[in-house]
Amino acid sequence: MTDDAPASAPVPSSRLRSLLPDLAPWRASADFRRLWVAGLITNFGSFLTFVALPVQMKVLTGSAVAVGAIGAVELVPLVVFGLYGGALADALDKRKLIVHTEAGQGVLCAGLLVNALVPQPAVWPLYAVAGLSSALGAIQRPALDSLTPRIVAHEDLPAAASLNSLRWTVGGVAGPALAGVVVAYAGLGWAYAVDLVTFVVSVVMVVGIAASPAAHEAAKPSLRSIAEGARYAWGRKELLGTYAIDLAAMFFAMPLALLPFLADELDAEWSLGLMYAAVPAGSLLVSLTSGWTSRIHRHGRMVTLAAACWGLAMAAAGVVDNVWLVLLFLTIGGCCDMVSGIFRGAIWDQTIPDELRGRLAGIELLSYSVGPQLGQVRAGGMAAWTSVRASIWSGGLMCVGAVGLLALCLPRLMAYDVRTNEHAVRLRSAREAVA
Repeated sequence: MTDDAPASAPVPSSRLRSLLPDLAPWRASADFRRLWVAGLITNFGSFLTFVALPVQMKVLTGSAVAVGAIGAVELVPLVVFGLYGGALADALDKRKLIVHTEAGQGVLCAGLLVNALVPQPAVWPLYAVAGLSSALGAIQRPALDSLTPRIVAHEDLPAAASLNSLRWTVGGVAGPALAGVVVAYAGLGWAYAVDLVTFVVSVVMVVGIAASPAAHEAAKPSLRSIAEGARYAWGRKELLGTYAIDLAAMFFAMPLALLPFLADELDAEWSLGLMYAAVPAGSLLVSLTSGWTSRIHRHGRMVTLAAACWGLAMAAAGVVDNVWLVLLFLTIGGCCDMVSGIFRGAIWDQTIPDELRGRLAGIELLSYSVGPQLGQVRAGGMAAWTSVRASIWSGGLMCVGAVGLLALCLPRLMAYDVRTNEHAVRLRSAREAVA
């Protein structure tokens, strides 16, 4: 470089750094690093089973309704144990709760492995494990979500949400892509076996995290304490908006149960693993360039816009005939879903008090998990009634309509600004006082 090079030459590098994920939570908290790595490992394995389970159901039954029914079986445990798991997360040591549920998930994965290895695999164990796994996941997730605000500084919570999303998407891209190859060439048993190993490793890592006992003012787990959390959520219309919009987006426009049948229709069975990986791949693109999210303050508007764009992307994926275009629109949808998820998480983490965090995390779990489960049932039922493609594109359009209607009905969400919202200001001041 010559001496007379313009002084502004380093600017592109600076701009690139501003797009990269903010690593402040990773550098500042050893517990966050350990939890992040453990989550990456177990997510990778879980996505192997996520692909293998519906594929095995399709092989055993040949029915789109049977595959979609997996979501119905998972729904009731998700609702019941999601709410109760939130109460447990507020009342018990969060680390112990995470360790015990992670070990239970490993036992269930071992059951799938045994069933896959017998000469005549049965259908009922697939449904049984799906339901029990849903229950354990519903108990665990509020503890995981409510632990993050304890081990990460308040101002770093949006960055932590982005890094957690990055962790999920790395597993979501690698897991399904590898699962398609493993299931096709090595068999279902290998997918379940690898998942089992990842649970063992994850348990060992989480045991090393510092204890996280209940807050002194935390309520005992009971229906009354669950109702207290629900009343708080009902009084926070911006929170209700994040729940409602994500529920609508996932219910109407979550086509994952239909992907094995879509791949068949496109005469591209080889693409199934790529289809499952496309949505996480889009999420990964956003996570890797999420530095810009810390400069956005109107989180509610971003949640709404991203959810509407998700619906449009799914509608396009159902219309096009070329498998590469399907993969492109699924990837775009993943980008939109991640943007929505980052800003939903920022609203939750920066405005909910610690003594209610577990119970509200249970409600959050329902908002982003019940929708996909019901969405699988909707997608499978509508595909049986019309066609696979019609179920996908019509669901995307219904998602756009539902999100638009909710935006009109939820002015508090559209007006949310983290700089001025009373709950965000109060929690920020409380964390600063403790620090």
